Amino acid sequence: MKALVATKYGGPDVLQLQEVETPVPKDYEILIKVRAAAVNAGDCRMRSFTVPRMFWLPARFALGFRKPRNPIFGMELSGVVEAVGKAVTRFKKGDRIFASTSNVKFGAHAEYKCMPEDGAVAIKPDNATFEEAAALSIGATTALSFLQKGRIQPGQKVLINGASGSVGTFAVQLAKHFGAEVTSVCSASNIEWVKSLGSDFIIDYAQEDFTGNGERYDIIFDAVGKTTFSQCKNSLTNKGYYLHTGMAGSRHNAASRSKTSGKTVVGGTVVPRAEDLYLIKKLTESGQLKPVIDRCYPFKQAAEAHRYVDQGRKKGNVVLTMP
Repeated sequence: MKALVATKYGGPDVLQLQEVETPVPKDYEILIKVRAAAVNAGDCRMRSFTVPRMFWLPARFALGFRKPRNPIFGMELSGVVEAVGKAVTRFKKGDRIFASTSNVKFGAHAEYKCMPEDGAVAIKPDNATFEEAAALSIGATTALSFLQKGRIQPGQKVLINGASGSVGTFAVQLAKHFGAEVTSVCSASNIEWVKSLGSDFIIDYAQEDFTGNGERYDIIFDAVGKTTFSQCKNSLTNKGYYLHTGMAGSRHNAASRSKTSGKTVVGGTVVPRAEDLYLIKKLTESGQLKPVIDRCYPFKQAAEAHRYVDQGRKKGNVVLTMP
């Protein structure tokens, strides 16, 4: 099979399409013929080894010292079950699925991928294309997990910073699903379509600093990691929650309450579960959630997809389509 292989750390040019051995499913695994796979910021950070200096050494241990230990990236995919192991009961050949590979050494950027049947795999939403389904398993589950940790309630005021990104676009829709009043922070060029996702109010970050406008929010969700708790704490209500996706590996891997303010900081990473994917499937099929696709690239142009994501200007998701 063909796979996108990172020969070393560096820019998009280190990625090469190579012939590699097609995996064979074990007893409790399914073999997926990949139809589409997302390229997200995490893939680009692994490729370029862009990590905070304080996490350099543990990241080298986790990802590989001289070159990527798992050189086929890709954290989310959609496709068709091609074969099943002899002990598999949850899936059958021909099932259309979507999945997260973040907990199984990645590998979505290939023509085939084996997954454990009890992993983060679910039947694809009926009303989603393969391209749309490929963008559902990371951004949507991350937004869902953080909002749940923030104890979101109907009627609360929620601010989403970075509302035009993958996590942000899902966070806007999910916050509305939970009955919150949503303020979105994005660039002027994205205002109209972010508003179409359900935002009640929009802030153009180039024109206004939300931390200084006097408004108070029950939840501030920084979906792009551009702020700090100290900058935002005065914009939170008493017992408010500050959610930050950029705190992976920090002391805020779980909720921690500020001793001085009584406000709660939540950071860390999210590992999708099958039950999360099935909730996302339900919300997608009911029309309450829709993935935003910025661009689709054919598999052979994967390096171009990485270059575009590297710019930091994508709207929602970037997807590779398989031949």
